[in-house]
Amino acid sequence: MDYYGFYTGTEFEAYKYLGAHCYGDKTVFRTFAPAAEKISLIGEFSNWNEIPMYKVGDGNFWECEVSGVKQFDMYKYRIYQRGGSFVDHCDPYGNYAELRPGTASKVFDSKYKFSDEKWLASRGDFYNKPINIYELHFGSWKTKENAETVVDGWYLYEELADVLIPYLKKNGYNYVEIMPLNEYPCDESWGYQGTGFFSATARYGDPDGLREFIDKCHNNNIGIILDFVPVHFAVDGYALCNYDGTALYEYPNSAVGKSEWGSCNFMHSRGEVRSFLQSAAFFWLNEFHIDGLRMDAVSNLIYWQGDPNRGVNGMTCDFIKNMNCGLKQRLPGIMLIAEDSSAYDGVTRPVFDGGLGFDFKWDLGWMNDTLDYFRLSPEDRKSAYHKLTFSMMYYYNERYILPLSHDEVVHGKATIVQKMNGDYDVKFPQARALYLYMMTHPGKKLNFMGNEIAQFREWDEKREQDWDILKYPKHDAFNKYIKEINKIYLETPALYGSDFSRDGFYWLDCHSEDKCVYSFIRSCDNSSVLVVFNFSDKTVEYSLNVGNIKKLTEIICSEDSIFDGCVDRKKKTASVIEDGVAKFILPPFSGQIYNVEY
Repeated sequence: MDYYGFYTGTEFEAYKYLGAHCYGDKTVFRTFAPAAEKISLIGEFSNWNEIPMYKVGDGNFWECEVSGVKQFDMYKYRIYQRGGSFVDHCDPYGNYAELRPGTASKVFDSKYKFSDEKWLASRGDFYNKPINIYELHFGSWKTKENAETVVDGWYLYEELADVLIPYLKKNGYNYVEIMPLNEYPCDESWGYQGTGFFSATARYGDPDGLREFIDKCHNNNIGIILDFVPVHFAVDGYALCNYDGTALYEYPNSAVGKSEWGSCNFMHSRGEVRSFLQSAAFFWLNEFHIDGLRMDAVSNLIYWQGDPNRGVNGMTCDFIKNMNCGLKQRLPGIMLIAEDSSAYDGVTRPVFDGGLGFDFKWDLGWMNDTLDYFRLSPEDRKSAYHKLTFSMMYYYNERYILPLSHDEVVHGKATIVQKMNGDYDVKFPQARALYLYMMTHPGKKLNFMGNEIAQFREWDEKREQDWDILKYPKHDAFNKYIKEINKIYLETPALYGSDFSRDGFYWLDCHSEDKCVYSFIRSCDNSSVLVVFNFSDKTVEYSLNVGNIKKLTEIICSEDSIFDGCVDRKKKTASVIEDGVAKFILPPFSGQIYNVEY
């Protein structure tokens, strides 16, 4: 390893030197702990007796070599401080760990051989491709039948692949975004407060099981995005916190050292911390063939403690830029996504053009405005009409993904269908119209598990999704509808091919406040579709100037009876063109897509 690069924050492969590495019958253990007085290795292979570690390199690294270590053997570093006190720590660079509440690292030497060369060669150029992401929490999507507890019901990584992949293909998703799979102690943190940044969580098996899961997805043309948390880490004393008796990874000052989630903030001004995080990001992308990283809480990196009033944190912005550039140089086909709630300019611009170098950014403004609109009564939507037009005022400033994520279906926020205004029956047509609006609006798409079956119960990481609700006609019909619009999205270039070109979208009508009607054109090359919505609770007879359009052919109506809507499928929504004016009959809470012929 390049020591200078490690200290200056330019190292991306520190994991190849640090951690536990097997060389035949010998296993070398290395850790970085400059302030430690003494370090011993303890583990199953020594009956948990101390094996002395020795300073190597510049004296800030510690190492020992052990014979007879077996795959999955548990170990820890016993790190002594001055005065003789010690703390047993897991390995910051460990590749595997025991299941919580255990805290030991495990020796793991991967034997897996990938077979996804064709997929890897096809990556890249995703700006002009359809991206429909299914956001997944691994342990609560589906559990095994007749399991007494959630833990008993967890699928292993490789097992879930055989269940999940057919579901994704059937439902029209070509990417799956998995909430963090790094090791973490508390189930309720969902992985966002990690203790093992190089360790695939033991909840679902071993790292090669995860490799097999990813390989199977790739061989079925499904991409993998992993949540990555470069902002903060768990406070647990056995992990990174106060690792060598000092604040090695975190800020020494608690005023900036603790995050809003009660975790420890990484001190990104330290080169060693940058190298740690960059190496972790590269590790997942390189060693597991992950296709992209969604980086959590980026606004907390851009601004001090995520507060714009405290100003831009220049050191962390430099870290982001250097990490993104380094990852792209090494793996050009990967996708880097920012979960950023700020208005910081240039998140998705290249670093050479003054940006942060992400490929996409979650459009949380679109998400909040849209859901706020659909919470309103029909009468109040007239005055809030431009909540749905505002997104296109800023849309071309960045490259966006439209998310309806896990954050919107927990902690008393209500599920997506539950957020819709009105009683049970009237929520479904509004939810159908909402999703058609989402799928036709410029930007890539993300939908959290359970939303596609109109789940009413908020997500709980301790329970699987309420699959039994599909026996109810409204939920079954809603799921059929989501499948259909996902299919239309994937197969219609006009809806994705020019997402980030101003030629790909234009309003036909964004000033029908009294009617709550909207219409626009999506185009790509020689393909165009017209989209029209009525978000009021009344049937609207609607005339629209369509210029030189000669013919409109309905692709889908959200109120089609096959989706439990009010329109007889034999009598499709009217669209008659006379003298350049198209006439529509728009059912309440509905959306329609038409193929355009000029």
